[in-house]
Amino acid sequence: MSRRAKSVRHRRGAAVTLQLHAHRTFRSLRVRNYRLYFTGQMISLCGTWMQIVAQALLVLHLTHSGTALGLVIGLQSVPFLLLAPYGGLLADRVSKRKLLVVTQSIAGVLALTLGALVATGSIRLWMVYVLAVGLGIVNAIDNPTRQTFVHELVGSAQLRNAVTLNSIIVNLSRVIGPAIAGVIVAQFGLAPCFIANGLSFGAVLACLFMMTDRDLIKAKRVPPAKGQLRAGFAYAWKTPVVRDVLIMMVLVGTLSYEFTVTLPLLADVTFNGAPSAVAGAVALLMSAMGAGAVVGGLATAGKRTAAMGSLAIGAFGFGIAMLMVAASPSIGWAAAGMAIVGYFSVSFTALTNTILQTSSTARMRGRVMALWAMAFMGTTVVGGPAIGWIGQNIGPRWSLAVGALASVIAGVVGLRSARSHSDGVAALPVPIGRQIEESA
Repeated sequence: MSRRAKSVRHRRGAAVTLQLHAHRTFRSLRVRNYRLYFTGQMISLCGTWMQIVAQALLVLHLTHSGTALGLVIGLQSVPFLLLAPYGGLLADRVSKRKLLVVTQSIAGVLALTLGALVATGSIRLWMVYVLAVGLGIVNAIDNPTRQTFVHELVGSAQLRNAVTLNSIIVNLSRVIGPAIAGVIVAQFGLAPCFIANGLSFGAVLACLFMMTDRDLIKAKRVPPAKGQLRAGFAYAWKTPVVRDVLIMMVLVGTLSYEFTVTLPLLADVTFNGAPSAVAGAVALLMSAMGAGAVVGGLATAGKRTAAMGSLAIGAFGFGIAMLMVAASPSIGWAAAGMAIVGYFSVSFTALTNTILQTSSTARMRGRVMALWAMAFMGTTVVGGPAIGWIGQNIGPRWSLAVGALASVIAGVVGLRSARSHSDGVAALPVPIGRQIEESA
């Protein structure tokens, strides 16, 4: 065969491989209901990230305190520790679609209220605290419901792909939302960011109403009974894979995923940004993380298996990348490091979500994912103020270093789990569609 013929054959083979990867990467979008969900979430999450940036800047403007910033994030997370198990149980009992209509509507009203208070100059720090708690209560119910609703949209066979694509839009919105927020804050102030977020929930509601109910893959609802919360905790603890993944998520969720605290402090304190430049610096760092996560998500979405070993690698990579950011000499190097952080973060979160859902029985899935939400976001009630205090009194670089250490320890837990459960899901790849079910 001539060299030219070999070259043509090689290019054709590469094109076929690329097409197959693209087919696997976006296969969940062939499901109409999931396409609607994907679209609504993309719009709403951009608004959410606009509010996250604006809220951090608002608190810094009112207090100039990293501890206060961490406290606001912590107050928003308190309800996860108290109410997320009830939210998961509620998701197991009632229609997830109808429940999401309620939670998304209330979240939109809270955002519009905050925007109105800022626009009229009536905002006070205690009001931010109250609205943060209110949003936390809504999210404690909304989050486990949304996580398990994805399973109803696509089923077990495409769950990992759908979860990963969901992570991609979360992080793509992390690129778009902060970038828009940076421009809006510089030109018009903080209020439009909150108002835009409130209006964005309308897109989610429209998409929920447009879904075809008969195409949802609904799990059998759990009838009310005594002891169901205790049963959920006991199930998670006695199931080795579920327990180990949740321990890893607690470590990373408490100390590593506190970027809404660490990044504003890094821009303001470490790199001594002028007040007018801090918003742009925060937007740059968050956008860089989001861009890296999009790339990581696209690389992950086409894979067909989920294993504890892969989860451990993601945790190690996450921790090492955070150390790179902590040691960065300039905002540019920090942004480059955040892109790598984003790459590994999407792999870690998607794998924890997928392993938990595919390793849990259908009747326990809502409660297990409520524990995941507690581990991911509820732990911020402790981690947010602690990381904020470290950043304020010792330095933002040390805040990042502490988070990096927590992620590395989580990686060690994952490796030990993969080795100790060599005959189970933790050590072997989890084929898409596998679902461990218990008899009722």
